[in-house]
Amino acid sequence: MKSVLITGASSGIGEAFALKLASMGIEQLFICGTNLERLKQVQEKCLSAGAKAVSIKQLDVVDRSAVAEWVFACNAEFPLDLVYANAGVATGTEYVNSNVFRTFDINVGGVINTVLPAVECFFARENVDPATGLKGKIAITASIAGYHGLPQCPSYSASKSCVKAWGAGLRGMLARDKIGVSVICPGFVRSRITDVNTCPMPFFMEADVCAEKIYKGIMRNKGIIAFPWQMRLVSWFMGTLPEWLSGWIYSKLPEKNDTTKALHNL
Repeated sequence: MKSVLITGASSGIGEAFALKLASMGIEQLFICGTNLERLKQVQEKCLSAGAKAVSIKQLDVVDRSAVAEWVFACNAEFPLDLVYANAGVATGTEYVNSNVFRTFDINVGGVINTVLPAVECFFARENVDPATGLKGKIAITASIAGYHGLPQCPSYSASKSCVKAWGAGLRGMLARDKIGVSVICPGFVRSRITDVNTCPMPFFMEADVCAEKIYKGIMRNKGIIAFPWQMRLVSWFMGTLPEWLSGWIYSKLPEKNDTTKALHNL
């Protein structure tokens, strides 16, 4: 991959993935986030790590027209090999309506706003990459939480379930058009969101380890990149149980703390 665009790259998984690509000497990175100072720091890190060029954009992925304009402009400057719709937030207090709306606006709307322009860019290409057999690749960050509705974070798990299903469907639909789609479903990964969590976080993973797994999965054009396998297995199993039993099990789990202050940490 020579040219990659990543949303939500000022921290967490997005930053780690950008650094992974930079360490491999990528020619062009396009990254965005809502915090300009953190973006500048990531830009400096990526250039020091070996990236040839890193362009930053302060951008809220909820702004549909602005995101489309940015994706098209980046593709015109240096044709994109991968568009990674990574930006996402935790809900915080579920009883605050504005938190719920923002969760869906960013975690679902922001993904759609990023992916659809990318599809247009790849559709317009006549040739495929001889190394991959694809015109381009799309990656979407969902979550292990998207495998089943969680009473501890219903809005978050629902938003991730939505983009997981949409991404899986897109993969099948776009395969005939030589466009690859990978859906990433991580468990607990170090980020500005998990930094404020007080609930148990089994199989906790550092962001650079997560980025390595994502990179390998995308390079293999893997449809679902879910990890750790233990959490994926448990989440899948919970989804097979009758509602009364899964509901009883979830009721015994500790409540998540209020992560409202992490809402803007893209």
